[in-house]
Amino acid sequence: MKQTRSFPRAVVTPKGERAIQNGHPWVYGAEVLPQSDPLPDGGLADVVTAGGKYLGTGFVCLSSKIRVRLISRNANDRFDEAFWERRLRYALDYRRAVMGEQFGCCRLIFGEADSFPGLTVDRFGDILVTQTLSRGMEGMKGLLFPLLHRILTQEGETIRGIYERNDAAIRRLEGLDEGKGFFPLPGLPVPESTRTVITENGIRYHVDFENGQKTGFFLDQKLNRQAVARLARGRRVLDCFTHTGSFALNAARGGAASVTAVDISEAAVALVAENAALNGLSAVIRPMAADIFDLLPSLAEQPGKAPCDFIILDPPAFTKSRKTVPAAMRGYKELNYRAMKLLPRGGYLATCSCSHFATPELFEGMLRSAARDAGVQLRQIEARQQSPDHPILWNVPETSYLKFYLFQVV
Repeated sequence: MKQTRSFPRAVVTPKGERAIQNGHPWVYGAEVLPQSDPLPDGGLADVVTAGGKYLGTGFVCLSSKIRVRLISRNANDRFDEAFWERRLRYALDYRRAVMGEQFGCCRLIFGEADSFPGLTVDRFGDILVTQTLSRGMEGMKGLLFPLLHRILTQEGETIRGIYERNDAAIRRLEGLDEGKGFFPLPGLPVPESTRTVITENGIRYHVDFENGQKTGFFLDQKLNRQAVARLARGRRVLDCFTHTGSFALNAARGGAASVTAVDISEAAVALVAENAALNGLSAVIRPMAADIFDLLPSLAEQPGKAPCDFIILDPPAFTKSRKTVPAAMRGYKELNYRAMKLLPRGGYLATCSCSHFATPELFEGMLRSAARDAGVQLRQIEARQQSPDHPILWNVPETSYLKFYLFQVV
């Protein structure tokens, strides 16, 4: 029997109704009909059709284009602590199933894909790093974070602290302040350091979760790094946009003859050197600070044998909106064209994009164009996506963002 509804109602247009019925959890402001009763900013509201049909319940944000983010389509749900505990346990059980031994170093919560809209939780061993990008989840973290810590502790996991990386400018769109720091957990002292050491694919990394990009380490490429390692034996590898050196280290562990790990950031290059030493791979890995767009053409102009026979391109997102997609695709093409020109025939290329707006169709079209201009053909070895701790919901295209390809250039 359905419970009596006590939440204010957001009445949606037919377009908004269709989107929800097709499985998407967002209701845009333009899809909410004018109404006399105000919606609660940061609170819950029922989403209904003009005829009063219940479609779901979600968090309201009056300052965002996304007016309501659904968390449930079940009219019998009660949004109490028991509800959120079920949600958390469901997400954790899924990670245990799909990540196995990598459960200690993976994404535990992936926003809308886990029905926690706007919330990210990454696990780095005994530290959790969170990013809260929606007003609704911001209001819930006082319940969710201690609850998550309690559940993990009950399951035999040791968690020393929860660090908030809320320094993302996108929070302003939800009317939220930026900031970062440890979340206070009852009975636990605040950790003294914002650095830790993690193990992924058998490789150890220093992670600076206060100052590193995003939450400090990119967990979504872990299985793609294994694919690179399998191909790297005996090869001279150029790892571009290396960040913490993750692809470089996997290639070196896979038996690469040499690895040059390049990043424009001096701090990133210093961290690569630390991570290489931590794994006993300093003799194989040469960190270098350089702009990849300058480095690739300069290497191509050097006489003699090509300096590498395996190039890895893992750039940051070149576009975060539809408006900048054309410029981004030109950047991707220039990058991949230069890499294809530099590689010898029979060399290998790993290339990827982490931008949702650079769709597979656009990215593959760009690769075909770059190969044509470079006068080469691409022999596909593998086409991959993000690791399964970043699950993709087929009705929510925003959850599918990472494209990763391995080619032989012939």
